[in-house]
Amino acid sequence: MLETFIYLAVALVVVISIHEAAHAFVAYKLGDDTAKHQGRLTLNPMAHLDPIGTLMIFIAHFGWGKPVPVNPYNFKDPVKDSALVSLAGPASNFATALLCSIPLKYFGGAMPLAVSNILWTITDLSILLGIFNLLPFPPLDGSKIFAVFVPKKYHARYFTFMQQSQIYFVAFLLIDIVLIRRYLGYSLVWSVLINVFDFVKILIFLGG
Repeated sequence: MLETFIYLAVALVVVISIHEAAHAFVAYKLGDDTAKHQGRLTLNPMAHLDPIGTLMIFIAHFGWGKPVPVNPYNFKDPVKDSALVSLAGPASNFATALLCSIPLKYFGGAMPLAVSNILWTITDLSILLGIFNLLPFPPLDGSKIFAVFVPKKYHARYFTFMQQSQIYFVAFLLIDIVLIRRYLGYSLVWSVLINVFDFVKILIFLGG
């Protein structure tokens, strides 16, 4: 039990730090240095861990980091570039999983057990975090990626919706975990995630 907690804690630090640093890096490359000035262009986990998102990792095995500050008015194309910044997080997670899969696939049997377990945990958590953040609900990355497909005349209304509805999604997650899973025996969000997770993991190990 203690070993599992340690593996998950190490993986959490690695995965969330890469995810959030990827957001900051792409934002900086696209012309917005807001995250850099706030110390987010770093792999230091203390800059990226979000208390609620971190707690959700240990409770439900999915969660999020502290949102990277982005000023879309610094971009040439605010909607498209914001979507690219958002996409960078999940993409970095899948890239991390792919990189970890290579030594696991070819040298897993020769590795010390602790190293192998940490790599497996980083791989699994990277895939889960990547999939979870692609869900099109605020404050997740998928909601900003989805904005690319929203007609321009509805942008103002959609961005207002994103700002005001974050608390509702967090509340839904808590209800899903505490009540729905308790009385129905399964989590609706987790059911979606785990099915997509299995498919993505097969693809990653085929490509690794």
